Amino acid sequence: MNYDNWVKTVPNEITDDSLWQVEAYRLALFLSEICWHDTSKLIQDQRMRGLSDQLYRAVGSVSANIAEGYSKSTGRDRARFYEYALGSARESRDWYYKAHHLLSEEVIKHRMSLTTQIIRLLITMVPQQRNSKGIREEKESYKVNTTSDIYKAPMP
Repeated sequence: MNYDNWVKTVPNEITDDSLWQVEAYRLALFLSEICWHDTSKLIQDQRMRGLSDQLYRAVGSVSANIAEGYSKSTGRDRARFYEYALGSARESRDWYYKAHHLLSEEVIKHRMSLTTQIIRLLITMVPQQRNSKGIREEKESYKVNTTSDIYKAPMP
């Protein structure tokens, strides 16, 4: 699955929201889409059932916490939820590493790169939000480089 092709499938109800301008959110939502395929493969091996459940929950939590934090009225509240998302992104990367026995090297490398990019974005977002005040619905200035390999998701 390719990021650009995936974006075309995301409903307008999501893409028309100002939250869509936050790159970390878009990447986390993309990760949750491709994680579905990864966990579908992992769950076939009984030894990986618990891991696949933990992985899917951690990945899903990243975009959910960014979305919830984005809607908070103060920067301090937003920062707290972005920190939760940061913890879930690191947890997701950890679970992906543990899944390397069943997922291909290419898939693991991609997922770890993608989660690392999300982590880097969140690390910059948290202190920015601690210093801001009030609700903001304007467009964010995060830049997207869609030529990066993290936007081309190999499937298991």
